[in-house]
Amino acid sequence: MLLYGSDGLTNSGRYEFAANLIAAAGYNVWLPRYFEATGDRRARYGEIKSKFPIWLEAIEGIKIERQDRFAVVGFSLGGALALALAARDSRIKAIVDFFGFLPPGLERASLPPTLVLHGDADRVVPVSNAGAIARLITSNGGHVESHMYPGEGHGLSISTWPDAIERTQAFLRQHL
Repeated sequence: MLLYGSDGLTNSGRYEFAANLIAAAGYNVWLPRYFEATGDRRARYGEIKSKFPIWLEAIEGIKIERQDRFAVVGFSLGGALALALAARDSRIKAIVDFFGFLPPGLERASLPPTLVLHGDADRVVPVSNAGAIARLITSNGGHVESHMYPGEGHGLSISTWPDAIERTQAFLRQHL
């Protein structure tokens, strides 16, 4: 399952590109339109906290038939939703978090193996979030791998995408 960021599908090409690269590695990819639950096309920063539970519930309501194990790849807001979803769904066997934030309420969560990819110059979701996610997972006995891209901001630049996709594919092969 691939979860888009706060830009929703207004920049669908980015998410379709990522979905196609993951699918090319042999995986089925679902790209749920969870913003439809609130009638939004994009997330407004000031509304993320209040709408987060609604979006999470919308994603949880998706019936993924015949899947007893899957991974969630999330971008920014989608990364936070991926973490929150994995804390509730034991079928999720891996998470790839692209520059997401740590949602509240996961202090005691047991999360599956997680790959965190983040730019160290991110001004939207500071890189300290990547460290907080890693500390939470390891303190609860989980496995986390992290890679920080020097000088990269939110979204990462086109020059880092080949490495990020390669890391994602390798991580999914290892944990699915």
